[in-house]
Amino acid sequence: MIELATFLAFIGTFLWWIIVLVPWQPWGTQESLDTINDEKQSLDEITVLIPARNEGAFIQQTLTALSTQGLNLQIIVIDDQSDDNTAEQAQEWGATVLSGTPLPTGWSGKLWALEQGLSKVRTPYTLLLDADITLTQGIIAALLKKARVENLAFVSLMAQPSLHHFIERLLMPAFVFFFKLLYPFQLANKPGSRIAAAAGGCILVKTNVLRTIGAFDSLRDALIDDCTLASRIKHTGLLTWTGLSHSACSHRVYDDMKTIWNMVARTAYTQLHYSSLLLFACTLIMVSMFWFAPLISLFLPLTTYLIITAVLTWTAMIIVYLPILRYYQCSSLWIAALPLIGTLFLLMTWTSAFRFWRGERAQWKNRRYEISA
Repeated sequence: MIELATFLAFIGTFLWWIIVLVPWQPWGTQESLDTINDEKQSLDEITVLIPARNEGAFIQQTLTALSTQGLNLQIIVIDDQSDDNTAEQAQEWGATVLSGTPLPTGWSGKLWALEQGLSKVRTPYTLLLDADITLTQGIIAALLKKARVENLAFVSLMAQPSLHHFIERLLMPAFVFFFKLLYPFQLANKPGSRIAAAAGGCILVKTNVLRTIGAFDSLRDALIDDCTLASRIKHTGLLTWTGLSHSACSHRVYDDMKTIWNMVARTAYTQLHYSSLLLFACTLIMVSMFWFAPLISLFLPLTTYLIITAVLTWTAMIIVYLPILRYYQCSSLWIAALPLIGTLFLLMTWTSAFRFWRGERAQWKNRRYEISA
């Protein structure tokens, strides 16, 4: 048992330093885009599509922020069978509102809403925007400039999460951190790389490219639809880019553990391709990295080698987690909570797997979706 614990501690330390030393630095925050200036300019080349299902609490704030972006921006809100006042609020604001038709079999709600909205788009660019995202003045112009200058077909921003509550500060920076480990932005933005990444809350994409790849019909049943869309576009040989931003902020509050838990569990096992083997490998990796490597003193009597192992582990953890905490202006003391954070995300992943094994379907916005391997 002592030998196994020591081995796992060494493996965990080794993995942390692999993350530190890989040249593409998945923990870095260098891939970012923010407002260049706040001068209004014509945005008549862009149509904003906002899929909205029961977003009455958020839609006005989202639309009001859009009104500061520039001139002639076209905005279409697709009311996805809401049973609140989402459509009424959007109409009162002055947006074009489409009444979404019932969800066909095999489609996710968001993608079906976007498919309906896309049929009304006549502009060269389409901005896919979640109904809970506030955009800082000038960021759409910055997105358009980046797309043009770098000849990008697809540009997406990872919206800054709400960080008002304790549970959000504990888990949401880590959510972004783990996402970047799974989908390293530097590799995803590199031409020729097989990795593709996207953040679905804010995506600027060429309209003709969307239609060329079959639009949203080609990924109708994808639960991780943003990364799937980026992958389809990138596989055609076109360029994509994804980055962090302070200029796109989510105003959806996650003020309890259950809400974040279900958000992560909805797709965690999907990320592992519904593979039990990958799940057990993931478990072994996270146990070694978050339990044995940093907390070896809780399992074994300390020796010089184990002290060095723990020091090296915590040094690596500081190096890789501090940038995201600084980016979101969170206290560096949250690094001490990484063993707890890693454990919680592992349990969320197992929750996702257990739901799949029980035959439960993915749930979102009071809808259930078939999941299959």
